[in-house]
Amino acid sequence: MTGQEKIDQLISTLGAIKNRVTDNGYHTVGAVGYAALGGVVVDDAFDDGLITQQELDDYLDAKDLVLGHDYETATNAQQLFTQEYQAAMNDLDEAIDVLADASAEILTATGIMETAATADTSPEQTALQGMMATDEYSIDQAEVDAYNQAVAQVENYAQQAGAFMAAANNSELTASIDSYATQNNFVVGSYTAITYTQSVDEFVINWDNDGFGSGWQGYLEDDMKTAAEIYAAGEYVEEYGTMP
Repeated sequence: MTGQEKIDQLISTLGAIKNRVTDNGYHTVGAVGYAALGGVVVDDAFDDGLITQQELDDYLDAKDLVLGHDYETATNAQQLFTQEYQAAMNDLDEAIDVLADASAEILTATGIMETAATADTSPEQTALQGMMATDEYSIDQAEVDAYNQAVAQVENYAQQAGAFMAAANNSELTASIDSYATQNNFVVGSYTAITYTQSVDEFVINWDNDGFGSGWQGYLEDDMKTAAEIYAAGEYVEEYGTMP
């Protein structure tokens, strides 16, 4: 039984139990309504809402099968790249949070622009000086470094996530890796490291019994996105709420 088949079995057993609970909900509402009107509920009227021992046993068996399955070890290249994509997206989410905080600090300081633009009298210019003397309305080297580092991290993780997703969808690339693993008699998911270098469009994967990194180059040329393209996509999303 494959890992997905085990999950499908779990879903089926949970569905049976859920149906019992749903049925009981209807019985309960109906019984309460009839009770208020003097209706007498017959014995065993709620039996359809009871979870049977067989249903519980089926669920527990399915649960054990899912818990006991090794879902972490990819059995093919598509699974490998999908796992790496998910990990990169998690890192990207965290990087975006860091960038949001760093951006907020910089933007708060740039907010003084409006005050500066209208500071044409001595009192206003003096007030401007007072604002600039505070941490909130000034920009220092540490804040710039933190912002620039956050931008670089978002770019890196977005690049990695996109590359792994593109790779997972590239049947030519995944077939090549699967064939390589079969020929060398090892499981794809036993890899110890994977890197992607965009400048040369190359994946390098290391396996325990390899002793060296194996490379696949030139598979994602059609998936590259320029700075102008990602900027335009960002504007489109801001306006329409979806990717173009």
